Amino acid sequence: MSMVTSPLSVIKLGGSLLQQPTRLKQLFNELAHSNTAPVLVHGGGASVDSWLSAMGYQVEKVDGLRVSPQQHMSMIVGALAGYANKQLMGYAIAAGLQPIGLSLYELGLRYQPMSPALGQVGLLNPRDTKTSELAVSLLKQHQLLIVSCIGFDEQGQWYNVNADHAAAELARLLQAQLTLVTDVEAVFDEYQQPIARLSAARLKQLSDSGVINGGMKVKVEAAFDAAKQLRRSVRICGCACLTRPESGTVITV
Repeated sequence: MSMVTSPLSVIKLGGSLLQQPTRLKQLFNELAHSNTAPVLVHGGGASVDSWLSAMGYQVEKVDGLRVSPQQHMSMIVGALAGYANKQLMGYAIAAGLQPIGLSLYELGLRYQPMSPALGQVGLLNPRDTKTSELAVSLLKQHQLLIVSCIGFDEQGQWYNVNADHAAAELARLLQAQLTLVTDVEAVFDEYQQPIARLSAARLKQLSDSGVINGGMKVKVEAAFDAAKQLRRSVRICGCACLTRPESGTVITV
């Protein structure tokens, strides 16, 4: 990625933010004045839940990961790669940016099944992973890459990939700074106070006691994994993170 002159930044947007237009407008306006080359990875869990429920399907999660049987995938793909992705493109265009909507495949990430119990939930296949020429070309053209967490394998099977995992994997692939933007300002301790810096030992304590669980546990563990491989800190924060670098929780290793 040395051909891209601006500092690379992978920003993961939590799916709940899609229901908060004021915060999204703020975020995209800040991105329009950023001096980085950002890659946005997004979820869309609320939209997926709504689509599945409308079709009479039961929503099930295991340890913060959505169970994704084959019969659910058309709605998961439609909600994430279609509705949510194009909704975010609309905000980007309104902010004067040049967005392009992509899946994880175009960026160079390949997937395989994580577990039969989870259905079409994707696990990164590191043997088939490398930075794509398309990604380099688009970033050089100052395109804002907005990436849905839909992955493919080499046989064309599609996978629902946890967005926190996908963002961490992209940050490692691109050697970029990683920020996980969510609808809360930070990770909170047992007293509901924001944690400024979170170590592995403190995470274990809070996880073992049940303070950090479910989706937040998945998010923090993905951030730690990325921080170890990137050898740099990762931040979990709210939408004000681009103009308030002191906000949020910094994951350290």
